[in-house]
Amino acid sequence: MHIHQKITPFLSYVDCADEAAEFYASVLPNSKIVRNVPGPIGGVLTVEFELGGMKFVALNAGQDWKFTEAMSLAVNCELQEEIDSLWSKLSQGGREMQYGWLQDKFGMFWQIVPSQLSQGLDSNEPEKIGRMFGSLMQMTKLNIASLQEAFDGA
Repeated sequence: MHIHQKITPFLSYVDCADEAAEFYASVLPNSKIVRNVPGPIGGVLTVEFELGGMKFVALNAGQDWKFTEAMSLAVNCELQEEIDSLWSKLSQGGREMQYGWLQDKFGMFWQIVPSQLSQGLDSNEPEKIGRMFGSLMQMTKLNIASLQEAFDGA
């Protein structure tokens, strides 16, 4: 039995939905293009794709709508190498921002974060969490070892 995802994020582009979807699927593990839906006058209207197993649809809307920081995609990473790789690929042609945020070349905002961050938040130890966030506030690309050292008080 296949369970369908109830809510599907739609990402709108002027005319590069297929290029964006292919780029994201090539960068993120467990990702793929599911299908392209042709437009009424040629080209691609929508692209259904999965990122990390989650379904998305990219739409060639023909409108120059802009993505904002109000909506971002957060990727939890277990290893520093994963953070480094995703950061390098997704920020290329875009811009790096503080606190583990970046904007890719298509305008989408991403948070590339270590899974250890949520583990620290789950600790329910305000002093340790405060030290960890103090360290995080000094970073652009996040560093797992530095965040852990701050959390531990090292």
